[in-house]
Amino acid sequence: MNLNASAEVTYNKKPSWLRMPARGSEEAAKVRSILRKYSLDTVCRQAMCPNLGHCFQRGTATFLILGRECTRSCLYCAIEHTDGILEKPDVNEPERLAEASAEMNLKYVVITSVTRDDLEDGGAGHFANTVKAVRKRIPGVVIEVLTPDFRGSSDALKVIADSEPDVFNHNLETVERLFPDVRPEASYGMSLDVIELYGKLAPSTPLKSGLMLGLGETEREIRIALQNLRERGVIMLTLGQYLQPSRRHWPVKRYVTPDEFDAWKDEALSMGFLSVASGPLVRSSFQADMHWGPGLKN
Repeated sequence: MNLNASAEVTYNKKPSWLRMPARGSEEAAKVRSILRKYSLDTVCRQAMCPNLGHCFQRGTATFLILGRECTRSCLYCAIEHTDGILEKPDVNEPERLAEASAEMNLKYVVITSVTRDDLEDGGAGHFANTVKAVRKRIPGVVIEVLTPDFRGSSDALKVIADSEPDVFNHNLETVERLFPDVRPEASYGMSLDVIELYGKLAPSTPLKSGLMLGLGETEREIRIALQNLRERGVIMLTLGQYLQPSRRHWPVKRYVTPDEFDAWKDEALSMGFLSVASGPLVRSSFQADMHWGPGLKN
């Protein structure tokens, strides 16, 4: 593949393959109604996901717990950052989320959160309570957690592992060279350590991670990042196009073509990843249910 053969980058004009799905339909309206009814947030909405309309039309959503504001200020992310005092986690949120999941008739539930460095456990206990509430309300449901790094805390990761989600997801997001600029309050090495440690705590649980492309990474750097993830035991991978949420965020350096994403998928599969979602509009939880299968559990 040739990373120099990139599409023209402008803030307002995107390539044809990045056309966003429509946001209408009766099913999408039903999802919005349920979210309002139970006062729940979604990363779809808070992170300005381009697939919001598509996922809502499918009757799915990725739940965002622990509030709407984040204690970190990653330059790629649309979620609001704050240096102020945040509210304590809503103890009723797990039950509301479980009820909403049941009303949406979800068979696969994805739970993610803002980063809460202000909390002693980083919100791990709230994650665990949410997993347990959903499991109790919907027997047989498949649950994926997409977590922050909890500052590398083994105690926090054990709390998550003890709640027994079906998939553990922690996104690497970008290559090592760009981490200090794009994720200044995080660490490339720590994220890899978090994934590896969770794999030791829950060896039968599939590990998942993802990268955004188009932030200025090179082909060699992408390949090294994928190798690093495989070395830590990741078997489920997502690769998608980075899109700049606003002019104050990290700029898009290039638009990766669909053919390149296909080539990366083939290479990732050859490296030993068992499930790979790779495409311009792919996000870490996009159609997550379609990339899951019992054969992924050890």
